[in-house]
Amino acid sequence: MPVVNYTGVIAAAIASFVFGWLWYGPLFGKTWEKLSGQKMSGDKSKMPQSMATVFVGTLVTAYVLAVFLGLTGSATLTGALTVGFWAWLGFQAPGALGVVLWEGKTWNLFFLNATQKLLDLLVIAAVLSYLK
Repeated sequence: MPVVNYTGVIAAAIASFVFGWLWYGPLFGKTWEKLSGQKMSGDKSKMPQSMATVFVGTLVTAYVLAVFLGLTGSATLTGALTVGFWAWLGFQAPGALGVVLWEGKTWNLFFLNATQKLLDLLVIAAVLSYLK
C-alpha cells in the first residue's frame, strides 16, 4: 500500500469542497437549478448534515486518488493530472450518464456535472501533487 500524505488529503478535500461550492453556487448554480429542475433552497435544517456528508465523500475521493497516485508512481503535476483525468474518464463520466439515460435529464446537465467532476479531480490531483 502506498504511503499517503494525510495533510495533502485534507487540503485536497478542502480545495475540492470550495471548488464544488463555487461551481454549483455563484458560477453555475442557477444553470444547475434550471437544468435539473431542482432548487438549491431546500430544507435548511438538513444543510449541516448534508454538507458534512459531502465533505466525508470528498475526503474519500481525495484519499483514493492519493492511493492511485502512489500506485502509479505519479509524482509530478503532469502525472497527477493524467491520473485524475483517467480516473474521471473511467469512473466518473460513465456514472454521470445515468442522469440522461435513466432520469430523463438533458445532455447539458450531463456536461455541466461531468465537467465539474473532471475539474474537481484535477483540483484534487494538483493539491496532492503539490503536497506529496
